[in-house]
Amino acid sequence: MDTVGEILRGSERPADSLAVICEGTEIDHHSLISRVDAVALYLADLGVAPGERLAILDRNSLEYLVVYHAAAVIGAVLQPLNRHLVPRELAAILRHSGARWLIESSATRQRAQDTLALDHSVEASIATETLPLETTERAPLHPASPDEIVHLYYTSGTSGVPKAVGLTHRNVVSHAHAAIDALDIGVADRWGHIAPMFHLADAWACFGVAAAGGTHVIVERFEPGELLARIERDGITVTNLIPTMLNLLVKEPTIGEHDLSSLRLMLSGGAPIAPEVVRQVVATLGCEYVQSYGLTETSPYLTLSRPGGQNPIVPADEDLRMRSRTGWSFPTVELRVVDDDGVDVSTDDRQVGEILARGATVFPGYWQQPEETEEAFDDGWFRTGDLATIDATGSVNIVDRRKDVIISGGENVWSTEVEAVLHEHPAVLECAVYGVPDERWGEAVRAALVAMEGVEIDTDLIEEYCRVRLAGFKVPHGWDLLEALPRTGSGKIRKATLRERWGAGGAPAEDEEDTGRDRRSGHKPLDGE
Repeated sequence: MDTVGEILRGSERPADSLAVICEGTEIDHHSLISRVDAVALYLADLGVAPGERLAILDRNSLEYLVVYHAAAVIGAVLQPLNRHLVPRELAAILRHSGARWLIESSATRQRAQDTLALDHSVEASIATETLPLETTERAPLHPASPDEIVHLYYTSGTSGVPKAVGLTHRNVVSHAHAAIDALDIGVADRWGHIAPMFHLADAWACFGVAAAGGTHVIVERFEPGELLARIERDGITVTNLIPTMLNLLVKEPTIGEHDLSSLRLMLSGGAPIAPEVVRQVVATLGCEYVQSYGLTETSPYLTLSRPGGQNPIVPADEDLRMRSRTGWSFPTVELRVVDDDGVDVSTDDRQVGEILARGATVFPGYWQQPEETEEAFDDGWFRTGDLATIDATGSVNIVDRRKDVIISGGENVWSTEVEAVLHEHPAVLECAVYGVPDERWGEAVRAALVAMEGVEIDTDLIEEYCRVRLAGFKVPHGWDLLEALPRTGSGKIRKATLRERWGAGGAPAEDEEDTGRDRRSGHKPLDGE
């Protein structure tokens, strides 16, 4: 199996076995293949040719899953769009890709129409309601080469201009089969599509679960209480949630009212996770936890914190510590951690360097962006921009994004270390630590906090809490109490938005007023979308 279009057809599961559960609708494997063939033929009849970009703007849906497979069958390059972007941003992306068709739904129609009013390069929009449901005809499979581009993702990014990540058939298929082996995914599994399907945190499972013969459980939107009910009702066995979702899930007041015994594995990726949150996940959900790390450019997984053969039997505390780390390299990639001179750092878990990667699931480059591609690679190794340590077993642990390191008075402050301490405080639901300009120290450590429901945070007490757990230069000296943290469309915390509030002299930008440690709740959240 060399191409994405072959994955669904290559599954050996029985025709009448359950393939998809979506908002009360169940379809079997035969019906799913028929629907994929019908949509593939429909798109080909519209003139969507091999190699052409086909954009989709939708919530998680059955149609999204079908289009992922149908586009690959006809050789089109599917372009999943971040539905949280504003029309101006979407129009710029469509102009860059040259997409001639845009698939939209009733949930995204207004945004799609507003986008097309700004970008006249798209020739037609296709409503998901008009897509055919079945056919008796088998759609011809485009004879793609493994190195042809099959997906085009525009990175949401926590800063900077989106980059066009072109993933090949080899990237996607290699990742699907490696994930099946690494996570023991099989026909009995029911994957919860809960994270956005436009993002690789979930999209990879559209192919990995299909190749394994498992069942897709599609959840249109994330709401903690509703998700707990879906896990119980639909028997979800495995899923991947970004840390924010996972944190909200385990702190949902009604969690004790649900039977979650179907869950065997909870993955979390997209951002570092605090060990305290991992402890709560294991204790509350009662299933195995694995931290994943990756990027859109790597299909996405680069590491998994599943001990596997490295440490088969360890004490519970040590197992929790290992699972809270970034983890060991994914089977398809080689990893290095190097210093500023490109020399591998010591495996003492202390020296910090940048993670480099190469392998079958690393993308070939940014689409039509040669300068960005050249900057991203160093002698065949992809530069992730993530800083980490590595231990003697090969387990890496991210300490920060290179751009998020805070240098205060000549000392490096890793935001993840400070955030881990803040997460341990019972009043804190979420937090983000970042640096702001400071005339005396160069940068000062600042923290944005979201309180647990019904709790008012006293920042004086939080600062005292930090001082007994962190060196003085790591303790935040300024606080923002927010109702919500600014986020990218994929749910990552947008620290650039927090930093942009501050001027070069360390004062709030424009008309913002710094109330420092005296700031209390009751203000509007920052807009991160």
